[in-house]
Amino acid sequence: MSLKIAIGGKGGVGKTTVTSLLARCLAAGKKNKVIAIDADPVANLAAGLGIAEDDPITPIAELKDLIAERTGAEPGTMGGFFTLNPKVDDIPERFSREKDGVKLLVMGTVQKGGSGCICPESTILKALMNHLVLYRDDIVIMDMEAGVEHLGRATSSSVDALIIVVNPGARSRVAAERIRKLGTDIGIKNIVVLGNRVRNEDDEKLIQESLPDFEILGFVSEHEEIVKSDRIGTRPFQNADEIPEEIFKIAARLEEMNQQK
Repeated sequence: MSLKIAIGGKGGVGKTTVTSLLARCLAAGKKNKVIAIDADPVANLAAGLGIAEDDPITPIAELKDLIAERTGAEPGTMGGFFTLNPKVDDIPERFSREKDGVKLLVMGTVQKGGSGCICPESTILKALMNHLVLYRDDIVIMDMEAGVEHLGRATSSSVDALIIVVNPGARSRVAAERIRKLGTDIGIKNIVVLGNRVRNEDDEKLIQESLPDFEILGFVSEHEEIVKSDRIGTRPFQNADEIPEEIFKIAARLEEMNQQK
């Protein structure tokens, strides 16, 4: 299965938890190959996937020897001559950390699309993102920064869906509209909303009424297990079969997108 999903949302809405749970559901039973990309500068997807923090993951952007080898230029330099199409196809296997069928790649600081910055770090990160989205026959699920500005147009046009995570509340529309515009501007065609931390039908109705022109992918309830795990820094639902059925249903809807391509 080749499915490419980007997940965005303003800070604090729970997008990293949503990303980790969907990745685990998609990998459950080892039926799919899943690569989870932590592309948020405040990287904490590892904890959500249950990857131990006692062996810290070095972000790709900080692998200075690798970047110098592949681009021919020292990281931190600007201008000059270096390879714009570096070899990256071995990076997912060499520098990922795997847990329960999900391979995690931590990108580090990724240059924002259109910023005009050309440097060895941004070049290798862009090449790696292009490889993962355009050429890997895997499910790739990306935990993005609050927006999706750093995705390039060539990459974004091949993203199957941008999921905007929102919480119940009037401010959801402002954030969702901003992220939708960013996604639309770079060519993402399928942009949907996922309501998170929903307590009851009134919360669902509030999201639906505040975002009437958005497709709602689904709702994730407020779970005490998630609140508790977030507080102590562990992943919620240690076993995949403990993950609520509502999240597996959302994952199934994503799989349907692949069948409809």
